[in-house]
Amino acid sequence: ELRFPGVPRTDQPPEHVRVDCNSPAHWSGDTLYMFYSEGHPYRSAGPDLFHLSAAVKTRFDNETEWNHSQQGPRWAEATYKAPDGRLYMWYHNEPPRVCNRPDLTAPRIGQMVSEDDGLNFRDQGLILEGPADALACDTPNKYFTGGNGDFCVNVDADRRYVYFFISTYNRNRTEQGVSVARMNHADLPAPAGKVFKWHAGRWAEPGLRGHVSPIFPGDWHRPDADAFWGPSVHWNHYLRRWVMLLNRAKDKDWNQEGIYVSFNADLADPGGWTPARKILDRAEFGPGSGQWYPQVVGLDAARRETDKLAGRRARLFIAGRSRFEIEFHRPGRTP
Repeated sequence: ELRFPGVPRTDQPPEHVRVDCNSPAHWSGDTLYMFYSEGHPYRSAGPDLFHLSAAVKTRFDNETEWNHSQQGPRWAEATYKAPDGRLYMWYHNEPPRVCNRPDLTAPRIGQMVSEDDGLNFRDQGLILEGPADALACDTPNKYFTGGNGDFCVNVDADRRYVYFFISTYNRNRTEQGVSVARMNHADLPAPAGKVFKWHAGRWAEPGLRGHVSPIFPGDWHRPDADAFWGPSVHWNHYLRRWVMLLNRAKDKDWNQEGIYVSFNADLADPGGWTPARKILDRAEFGPGSGQWYPQVVGLDAARRETDKLAGRRARLFIAGRSRFEIEFHRPGRTP
């Protein structure tokens, strides 16, 4: 078994891993950095995946003026180390008391940038949010009444676009599931108003309060909810394909049905993802495992593999713990 260091907790034993979202990683020189969140991101570092340090809390430039009681916590879900050395991070934010209900929120997504590999961040503001009139205030859902969150971010090989694979919880059935948005890579330094969602065959809807056409539809606002969510995407250089892992919720309490996989050769083609195929049932996770946040992490330090780049064999993590390797095979090749 392999475990992320996770968010440190003084009230839990050291082997208790706290990971409450996707855990992004990047290389800077010969150092691998990785982030874990439980309402706030923490960072660890090391020479490879097997030798990561204990995690330390990151700092935000607007932490003192950020009103947690009104604006809510922030989770680091994705990172990207740009060619100029800047590290971009995207966070999932949960404002409290949405629909005036203390038990519900509607997540949204913001962007930050760091000059020191993620120890200190400057907040660049919100870039993705659901429509204002798309809240299901009477939902039986345990957590969300609407919004956009639980996501990953990938940059195409030509560094032309930055793609956002987001979970959407809108009131409207036709806008629930896993959706996609993008912005020009050149707009990273100033992202406000530069993100556009995929809707009705076009990249035309604004990131803030725009509409979506899900690439994996779902049904969230009923007791027997059934929906894919929480995508984690990496480029697999062995397959020469993009690979997406997905959670699948089976009820309003988000109990996990299993982990699914899909493939696509081109991020610019939202319709190119293969039908999601189940690779692991919830019953197979093992005792004590968390049930959410599956992600692949590559093992080849020489190739600078991370959660966004992997090869034929990698580690499969669920909620920060790995009991499995995952091995990919190309059609026509002998396993």
